[in-house]
Amino acid sequence: QVVLVESGGGLVQAGGSLRLSCAASGRTFNIEVMAWFRQAPGKEREFVAAINWRGGSTSYADSVKGRFTISRDSAKSTVYLQMNSLKPDDTAVYYCAARRGMGTLSTLHYRYDYWGQGTQVTVSA
Repeated sequence: QVVLVESGGGLVQAGGSLRLSCAASGRTFNIEVMAWFRQAPGKEREFVAAINWRGGSTSYADSVKGRFTISRDSAKSTVYLQMNSLKPDDTAVYYCAARRGMGTLSTLHYRYDYWGQGTQVTVSA
């Protein structure tokens, strides 16, 4: 079992920055991909970014390319999401997810095996 705990959400003005963290614990040795998804009220959960845990390759949703950066610290079993130039449309609950067994950077939420509890990000206009 893997436990994911997110932190770093909050309220920020448009144009500002936030950094989210997701610490993994438990049977982390079989994690191949970690990702961030988000869900706004009344909308489906959507892919934000993913990183291959071993090789470090990354993938981003078009809506966040050039503004968000996903990174990892293997020694700390932690993945980060640096969010710059935030917009009101980025307001959502952000979830960390982990995938075991396969290293493909999937954008599909049902491909992921473990989920954090979520952290709220609110961007005011």
